[in-house]
Amino acid sequence: MAGRIPERDVAAIRDRARIEDIVGEYVALKAPRGDSMMGLCPFHDEKSPSFHVRPNHGTFHCFGCGEGGDVYTFLQKIEHISFVESVEQMADRLGYQISYEGGGTSVQRDRGTRSRLVAANAAAQAFYAERLKGPDAQAARDYLTERNFDGAAALEFGCGYAPDGWDTLTKHLQQKGFEFKELEAAGLSRQGKRGPIDRFHRRLLWPIRNLAGDVIGFGARKLFDDDTMPGKYVNTPETLLYKKSQVLFGLDLAKRDIAKGHQAVVVEGYTDVMAMHQAGVKTAVAACGTAFGDEHLSLLRRLLMDDKFWRGEIIYTFDGDAAGQAAAMKAFSGDQKLAGQTFIAVAPDGMDPCDLRQKKGDAAVRDLVARRTPLFEFAIKGALAECNLDTAEGQVEALRRAVPMVAQMKDRALRDNYATRLSGWVGWIDEKMVVNRVRDEAARIAKGGGSAAKQQLRRPAGRTEEPEPAAPVTMPHPNRTDPTLWPQREALKAVMQHPEIAGSVFDSLPPETFGHPAYSAVADSVREAGGTAAGLGGSDWLEAVGNRAETRGLRSLVTELAVESMPVAEESVPRYISGVLARLQEVWVGRQVAELKSKLQRMSPVDKPDEYNALFGDLIALEQYRRSLLEQAVGSTADAELPAF
Repeated sequence: MAGRIPERDVAAIRDRARIEDIVGEYVALKAPRGDSMMGLCPFHDEKSPSFHVRPNHGTFHCFGCGEGGDVYTFLQKIEHISFVESVEQMADRLGYQISYEGGGTSVQRDRGTRSRLVAANAAAQAFYAERLKGPDAQAARDYLTERNFDGAAALEFGCGYAPDGWDTLTKHLQQKGFEFKELEAAGLSRQGKRGPIDRFHRRLLWPIRNLAGDVIGFGARKLFDDDTMPGKYVNTPETLLYKKSQVLFGLDLAKRDIAKGHQAVVVEGYTDVMAMHQAGVKTAVAACGTAFGDEHLSLLRRLLMDDKFWRGEIIYTFDGDAAGQAAAMKAFSGDQKLAGQTFIAVAPDGMDPCDLRQKKGDAAVRDLVARRTPLFEFAIKGALAECNLDTAEGQVEALRRAVPMVAQMKDRALRDNYATRLSGWVGWIDEKMVVNRVRDEAARIAKGGGSAAKQQLRRPAGRTEEPEPAAPVTMPHPNRTDPTLWPQREALKAVMQHPEIAGSVFDSLPPETFGHPAYSAVADSVREAGGTAAGLGGSDWLEAVGNRAETRGLRSLVTELAVESMPVAEESVPRYISGVLARLQEVWVGRQVAELKSKLQRMSPVDKPDEYNALFGDLIALEQYRRSLLEQAVGSTADAELPAF
């Protein structure tokens, strides 16, 4: 048995250790301010750093949870090890030889301790890496080379091969002095029907390391069809060392770049991490054997946090939209401060980063990260994608779904910004209405009230009332003084009083030009009566339109429109009617412009350049046509006593 560690060795190791370097393996520390460095406490969840390290004194203390001590205390708490193991671990790091009292310089550490399990895993990794070079590992090497990973990449990530044979690794490690109970505790071996056997057989292996770089487990990939182990991937079971919810593959290699660049890229698999790193994205990590969770997030946050404010970006990459959408929606109910700095990157055609690198090269992988989409935008657009935004009904449904999502954002400036963008994505002209709607919903949420997502939303600009589901006996007349409806009213007055002047311009107006249900019904009655092309006038025209309108309960409205005076002198009526119809056309063209802008905002000019450029050309043409209509409308109705445009 090993002897006692003398106090002089304990003190010597403590003096030589740089506590800021040890703690820095687990926590991103801000440059010293005086004699103190700061970071997020690894022992409790916090958003603002209260964890201090004092290099000159070799101590740490958290003013949030009260934890504190020296480098040994830190290692004991962060690694869940004993005091002796913390001293031995530091000695190993420093290359310091402990002179055990009563045990000489030959170190025989306690069986089953953490340090023994680390040593067993390190020996196993060396064994697996060597076997990757053998003839029986050809399938493993082919798997890597087919994915554009050379020997240097395999060496960087410590890839290995678990050979055939039931107990090849177990016997190898037993010959090195490890007992079966240690190998079992490390997750390397298990009890078989006829004795101890290896846990992994005929599989490509990746060592899983902790932040300090110690091998604590393995991930194993199936290579052969006759492999009877369950699952394409198998991981080391939970052990004293390996807690799958607390470790990220590749973090030992990525931690410094994450802290330096304030960015972490989360991928889904071992080869995806390798592909990212090989392509130059050195901040990529992946969960091992479980979904990315809150503890993984806390691990990254400690490396990404500055001492005053959140500076980091977490970028999730996914094989397809479904996984990305699920993660985005989950984040809406999480830390909003963090969610505001979270991004989604989905490769084209459902490819993962490894596939993308194989097919399109390193630059495509880097571009995937560079073209990341903010989480909020990704989630909102995902909801909008389920709606037909080319119809008014689809736009209403889109707002019903998206307004509550935007309202959940806690940052008011960000919330208003997304409300404005939402109106553009949906193609909703009344931007202010959307912003106000989001603000109202946010206020309701803040007061603890239920979501108003199911409440009715108004139609786009110009539609101030929802249409009835069926034609009523009588239809409410619109407010004749409503400034948003005056072009519709004036155009209908024109066609009723002067059909010969309104003429073909009125007849060519699309039905959706008239947004109010009553005005829309009158316009339908005009069309059913043959339109201005019918050549009717006076009482005959009024009777023809009135008869059709009567079934809709609107004969009295037709009469109103037929007798209500024009707001200009008689000699100016033709010019005024021309301006009113131009204004009505301009409103309709404006909706087409909004719809085109909405489509362009939802389209990537990189992924669909031809379609994007064609739509952009249409947008320019429509904008020019809209301006010409507006100029005509303003010029022709300048003398009228009506609301300003």
